[in-house]
Amino acid sequence: MVLYIIGLGLYDEKDITLRGLEAIKKCERVYLEAYTSILLCDTARLEELYGKPVIVADREMVESSCETILNGAESVDVAFLVVGDPFGATTHTDIQLRARERGITVKVIHNASVMNAVGACGLQLYRFGECISIVFFTDTWRPDSFYDKIAANRKLGLHTLCLLDIKVKEPDLEMLARGRVFYEPPRYMTINTAVEQLLEIEEKRGEGAFSADTLCIGVARLQADCQQIVAAPMARLLGVDFGAPLHCLVIAGEVHETEKDMVAPYMLQE
Repeated sequence: MVLYIIGLGLYDEKDITLRGLEAIKKCERVYLEAYTSILLCDTARLEELYGKPVIVADREMVESSCETILNGAESVDVAFLVVGDPFGATTHTDIQLRARERGITVKVIHNASVMNAVGACGLQLYRFGECISIVFFTDTWRPDSFYDKIAANRKLGLHTLCLLDIKVKEPDLEMLARGRVFYEPPRYMTINTAVEQLLEIEEKRGEGAFSADTLCIGVARLQADCQQIVAAPMARLLGVDFGAPLHCLVIAGEVHETEKDMVAPYMLQE
């Protein structure tokens, strides 16, 4: 039969396409990938719309027990639901490759993702360079490999979309070392934290990829009724309350006149 990999869009249960909904209603089992991103509604609302139970697939299931999802997909239809678009994370490519290896037919149903919806900030999509991810710093791990990508984008005058870290069902390493499995509460990186870390990296590297005065645009809860977009020099975003997740950040490159007009309504006032 078929493994359907279905994009859910960005906000709530209503963002699914009609094609995606029709596929789900045909499926014997429905899995929701719940660690690379989240919808801004709970699973019960999905189940009510679909008329069937939804199995939440956490990191452990998707990365270590993927066969659980694929088992039986040779004989029944199975849905694997992804927030945003199915190709928004490498994990979703992996499950497709595993299915193909087992001879399972795969059909992908696309939807909006942050990669295209970020155009809501006023900057033109074709003027974005390589996207980066910013992870939470720890006391012993403060990675800055993405700095070079920002520098390369800005050298070409291109904007940089920064995807911010999500920690869902992460094991507590100290407890794990004691032989006990204990999961930390979910954490979602804010724009404020991302800016703090970026400024720390620029201070350390000192290569001028960006500065406290570089124009940035913070986007929170993209597609939601309470969507929030604020544009300002990077350091000034530290004082903005962006509220609930999910957040992302855009570091602007060269801004054309039309883009300036589009961004103007979002500029933080003095």
